[in-house]
Amino acid sequence: MDSSSEASSMAQGLRIVRLVADREKWGRRLLGVSQIASELEMDQSRVSRLTQELCELGLLERVERGPFRTGPRFFSLAAALNTGWVRESRTELEALVASFGLRSRLSVREGFRVILLRTSSNDAVPGGFVKPGMVTPVWCTGSGRALLWDEEQPAVEALLADVNFIGVGGPGAAHSPQEVVELMDRDRARGFIVAEEEFEHGVYELAVPVRAADGSVLAALSVLGSRAETMSGTDDVAKALWEAAQRLGSCQGGTRNNAGRKGLAS
Repeated sequence: MDSSSEASSMAQGLRIVRLVADREKWGRRLLGVSQIASELEMDQSRVSRLTQELCELGLLERVERGPFRTGPRFFSLAAALNTGWVRESRTELEALVASFGLRSRLSVREGFRVILLRTSSNDAVPGGFVKPGMVTPVWCTGSGRALLWDEEQPAVEALLADVNFIGVGGPGAAHSPQEVVELMDRDRARGFIVAEEEFEHGVYELAVPVRAADGSVLAALSVLGSRAETMSGTDDVAKALWEAAQRLGSCQGGTRNNAGRKGLAS
């Protein structure tokens, strides 16, 4: 399976989990395969395969071919999202909006994919595709390359060895592992990531890594806007990003909330 197909499967799986969790959260009738397929306008056979995989991962559960419910693994993940640094990120994202008017995001990496955890209030519009759980490529997004900050050339080449670069990203996107390495070398020298139309036409992204207590890269904090919005005060924006990332990293050991089915209402 190539990277685009795998990313699509992950995105669709997240949509299914979100639908099941929302229905359970609000006490609505739970759904089986055909109802989920109808609700999400997806092929029934694909929903059947994805829900089976989600059950194997523990994100969903199903008793005797009945409707789907959230599984035990869902609650451990929900608990992780209540750790200090993710909880505090909402304040940091909105502070960046207030200071610069730019859209801001917090993301993490899973292999060669970037998963969006949180967005600022000005980053989501009705009907838009930018929502938590969105999956994007690591090699052609500012957040993705910030998540690769500590990776040396051999590790980058190994990670992206089987990636299909063709047709992915905007006009500034890298088209090989070597080009990704060259962009990383350039940006490390300046102290922050600058992604110029790497994922979307007309979108510029500045990003920095968020580090865990042990110094490893935990997440990426980024802001997005037009060239005029992002490049006029680049140094000021980068400084604010680094300061916010440091504050989030210092919250990394925050207390977790115990997850249970009541947690669905929070």
